[in-house]
Amino acid sequence: MKHIEENEQIKLFDWARHIKALRWMYAVPNGGRRNIREAARLKRQGVKAGVADIHLPYPMPPYHGLFIELKRHIGTATVTDKQQEFLQDMELKGYKVAVCRGFEEARATIVEYMKL
Repeated sequence: MKHIEENEQIKLFDWARHIKALRWMYAVPNGGRRNIREAARLKRQGVKAGVADIHLPYPMPPYHGLFIELKRHIGTATVTDKQQEFLQDMELKGYKVAVCRGFEEARATIVEYMKL
């Protein structure tokens, strides 16, 4: 099921690649299964559990930017406690946050946020 989420994120970035206003939107490589050595190396580099999957560092008043936690569009993927904590903290700091189920919902969230 993890591949479904990955594929949805790939579709989102394939779509965004053609929109100049989204050129600085990026993915945060927090998810996925890794061996212990790789996980430890990434943690030392600053990868943190709970950080949202996607960040659009483009302010749209009253927001400073947009964070999206992307979940697969089918099934029952849930937001972890760490993810919820991150999203709540960012919202309190003035960011727009969203949990999106799949490409279509994420795209609609971005379009609405950017007023595209």
